[in-house]
Amino acid sequence: MREPESTPPLTFYNPAAFALDSEVAIALLADMHIRKAIERGEFDNLPGSGKPLDLSDAHDPDWWIKSFMKRERIVILPPSIQLRKDDAALDEQIDQLPNVAAVRHEVEQFNERVIRARYQLPAGPPLITMPRDIETTVAAWADRRTARADEARRTANEEARAREEAKMKDRDRRRLFRKRTRRSSRHSPET
Repeated sequence: MREPESTPPLTFYNPAAFALDSEVAIALLADMHIRKAIERGEFDNLPGSGKPLDLSDAHDPDWWIKSFMKRERIVILPPSIQLRKDDAALDEQIDQLPNVAAVRHEVEQFNERVIRARYQLPAGPPLITMPRDIETTVAAWADRRTARADEARRTANEEARAREEAKMKDRDRRRLFRKRTRRSSRHSPET
């Protein structure tokens, strides 16, 4: 039986197969030297390894906008995420409105934003927020408003009852104290 002949090792590239200009040749040499240094372990245990780089914004063309957004705490979200947040906060927002017309107007504006976002190309996660039914939302707002009014009325009644009971106890204490002082003044020996 005959053993297979050993084949020569494959080279990184065949210099005759490529036409190299000076920039490509320098980049290939630099890459080769960096790979050899990594294999030798020359980049192990460097100071600051594993920590993020603190790069200045001097070379970033959008440095002013980024610093402004960071300073002013401005967050720009994709429309689908922003609409989810708006939908979650809509009930609290409409609870602050004084009448049905204002509630209807706010829900209509929200629905217009949702429909407009549905007709645009998606930028980010998919849009899952649905327009709200205006009549259902207004009815829920009215129910919450009635419940808050009932709760406020009950709290006010309880506070009035507590104040009245405190006044009665204070009167009873005053009467008791007056009776004691009158009795003690009648029974005290005269000097």
